[in-house]
Amino acid sequence: MTNKNQISNEKELSLEQREELLSVLKARFEKNMNRHKGLEWAKVQAKLNAHTEKLWSLNEMERTGGEPDVVGHDQKKGEYIFYDCSAESPKGRRSVCYDREGLESRKKHKPENNAIDMATAMGIELLTEEQYRTLQKLESFDMKTSSWVETPSDIRELGGALFCDFRFGHVFVYHNGASSYYGARGFRGSLRV
Repeated sequence: MTNKNQISNEKELSLEQREELLSVLKARFEKNMNRHKGLEWAKVQAKLNAHTEKLWSLNEMERTGGEPDVVGHDQKKGEYIFYDCSAESPKGRRSVCYDREGLESRKKHKPENNAIDMATAMGIELLTEEQYRTLQKLESFDMKTSSWVETPSDIRELGGALFCDFRFGHVFVYHNGASSYYGARGFRGSLRV
């Protein structure tokens, strides 16, 4: 029981941290209305206040350079959708293999982490290719970097993983071995609140 509480406490923000994060999110929301036309910050904040456990994940997105922002509202589920909206792939999540299997398959020069484990630890999910394309319709992201995206199991079973970037006015989807990593490749995540 104590162990569970310790884990829970680790994933809670103090009142001061919550207020600071909400202030940052509100300022970003108001500055980038093109990402969420027709949505109101007061309703988003009310939802966040009702689900404070999600603030920890949003703070992790912020802490690692993702600059999370609202990009949609699922009216059926009543959830607001946040994506990482940093201009380039989040700095605190670069130089990582795709997943644990890819990381462990490296013989030398192993990076410190992998995208799937990091996202899981943060309580978020990697963007899918479709979500990545949706994000790019809002404005241009990853013009100098690239981001791992959720990879279909048939590709992953053969050792590959997918990543995307935006060049020449288009989204490009590429493949690499899941064990590869680059200083200019990270991952973008999504969170529903």
